Amino acid sequence: MGFLGEYEATVDSKNRFLLPGGLKKQFPEGENKFVVSRGFEKCLVLYPMKTWETLVEKLAKLNDFDPKVRQFKLVFLGGASEVELDSAGRMLLPPSLREYAGLTKDVVLASDIDKIKIWDADRYKKFFEELSAEAFSALAMEVGVNLQ
Repeated sequence: MGFLGEYEATVDSKNRFLLPGGLKKQFPEGENKFVVSRGFEKCLVLYPMKTWETLVEKLAKLNDFDPKVRQFKLVFLGGASEVELDSAGRMLLPPSLREYAGLTKDVVLASDIDKIKIWDADRYKKFFEELSAEAFSALAMEVGVNLQ
């Protein structure tokens, strides 16, 4: 069915956060390894390994002779890191990725079907404050989504 919901978490002084229980129970039993990478919206994206492997298979088929492909792969894959939940259910965020996304102490983990986006809480709140109902409706029409 995909991931659902948005969850708040706090990053500690060692760059770790506790994966919220409501989100953790949506993962298959025993799944504790993930890949975290740069997102398009100055956030991070947390991929379960199965999702990541499917994505890498698609990226491997792209034409490396195309400079735009190389540029995309450098930005997208360059910072990608394998992360693992520790015995307490915490996840360590690589400092370079945390800096890229501007993550402070408070973060929001937002579901995105087969992945989780990790946003700085203030940036996430601002995104929704700036998106009017009319703009959201227009965006849905523009991308071809009919939610009614």
